[in-house]
Amino acid sequence: MPVITVEAGKLNKEQKSKLVKELTRTASKAMNVPEQAFIVLVKENDIDNIGFGGQLMSERNA
Repeated sequence: MPVITVEAGKLNKEQKSKLVKELTRTASKAMNVPEQAFIVLVKENDIDNIGFGGQLMSERNA
């Protein structure tokens, strides 16, 4: 059973649903594995928990 893991910022339910469907469909075609075999994990990260270039993302937008 293939597992796809995605880390992103906060997403709404519609975005997560679309992401899971599209990732599953694309990976299924590329790997020639049935869509039903895939597990997709979506890990949401709060902006205070993401650093980029030595600075928290929440501080970059301030």
